[in-house]
Amino acid sequence: MRQAACRGPDDIARSKPPRYLAPVSDRSPTFWRRLGWRAELIGYDVASALVRTLPVDAASAMGETIVGVLGPLTGKHRIVLRGLELAFPEKTPAARTAIAREFWGKVGRTFAEFPLMDRITPATGRIEVVGLERLHELARTRTAGVLISGHLSNWEAMMAVIVHSGLDCRVSYRPANNPYTDARITESRRRYGVQMFAARGSDGVRGLIGALSKGGAVALLNDQRDSSGVEGPFFGRSVWSAGGGARLAMKYGQRFFPMSVVRLKGARFRVTIHEPIQLQDTGDKAADLKAAVAKINAFVESRIRDRPAEWLWAHRRWAVELYD
Repeated sequence: MRQAACRGPDDIARSKPPRYLAPVSDRSPTFWRRLGWRAELIGYDVASALVRTLPVDAASAMGETIVGVLGPLTGKHRIVLRGLELAFPEKTPAARTAIAREFWGKVGRTFAEFPLMDRITPATGRIEVVGLERLHELARTRTAGVLISGHLSNWEAMMAVIVHSGLDCRVSYRPANNPYTDARITESRRRYGVQMFAARGSDGVRGLIGALSKGGAVALLNDQRDSSGVEGPFFGRSVWSAGGGARLAMKYGQRFFPMSVVRLKGARFRVTIHEPIQLQDTGDKAADLKAAVAKINAFVESRIRDRPAEWLWAHRRWAVELYD
C-alpha cells in the first residue's frame, strides 16, 4: 500500500481524507466544530511540547500523578468501576476500587508517554521483547500474518516492537474524532516508523487485504465494543466484537499471532509475541468466525486477568444497558 502524502489539518478537514484517516462525518464540519477542533489541537500541542521537554521517566511519572488524581473525579470513573464489577463480581468493592485507582495512574503514564514513543523502543533499552523470532520469521519468509492484541498497558510499545522487527506491517486503528489531532497523532507515530491505516469502509478492507496478499502483516487491537460485529463470550458475558481481524486470520493462514505488553517499572515494558493460535476450519464460515472471535476474546481476557489495572477500562465494553 502506498502511503498518502502528509497534509496539513486544514486540508484534512476540508477534503476527502487519505486512506489512513477516516472521515468523522459525511457532512462538512461547521465553523464552530472547526473552532473546537483547533482549540483541542492547541491543547494537544502544548501538552505534547511540555512532555517532550522532560526525561521519559519524569514525564511518565507526571502523567501518573495528574491523571491518578483527576481520573477518579471524572464521569469515566463510574464506567471503570462498573466494568470491573462486570468482569470481577467475585472481588470486593474495595478491591475493585483499588484496581480502578491503580488503573488511572497507569493510564496517565501511558498518555504522557505517547508523545515520547520515539524514545521508548527496543533500541533505547526500554522495551524487552519475548518471541521476537516469530516476527523475524514472518518477515524473512514474507508470510502473511495477522497480529492481534488489545489496549494493554502502553499498547504503543507493541507497535514499536513490530517496527523494530523489520516486518512490513500495517497497523489498523480507529481515528480520533478531531481530524486535526488525528493528523498530529499519525505524524508522531511516523517518527518511530509506524504506518497507520484507518480500516473503515471498502478502501480500508482492500488495503489490509492487499498488504496480506503481498506477504505483509496487519496488526489490530480487537478489544472494543462493535455493535455491528460478532457476538462472543468475554468474562462470562456476551459482548460484540469486531470480526475483521478474525476474518483476515481465517483467510490468511487460519491463525493469528497474539501479542501482549506489560509495564515493568516506570516507562519500561516487556512485549511478548505469543505462539500463534490456530483457527478451526469446519466449512461452516459463520460458526468458524464466532469461534475465532471467541479465541481472540479469551486471549485478551487472560491478559486482563493477569494485570487487571493495565487494561483500558474507561469505555463500555459490555452492552450499554449494563452501565445504566
